[in-house]
Amino acid sequence: MAYRLLVDLEVIASLDTMPGKLRTRLLDHFRKLRASPDQHADYHEQDRIGRRVEISVAAGYAVHYWIDFADRHIKILALLPADA
Repeated sequence: MAYRLLVDLEVIASLDTMPGKLRTRLLDHFRKLRASPDQHADYHEQDRIGRRVEISVAAGYAVHYWIDFADRHIKILALLPADA
């Protein structure tokens, strides 16, 4: 069963302000995360409740996401400049 991709509204708003080529590169990366989420993380951290949040760097941005194995969802939580 494939994963479903869920994206935070603030991430969508950020994508809307980006140039088309950059937005396309990031959306392509989101699709790769959906296809194989456990193969694209560069590192991880813990959120406030101790849940593992994966971080994958693409096109100069750090994509913070949570793999919800039970529901088969990839939840993209944040999109931040990678150098921040």
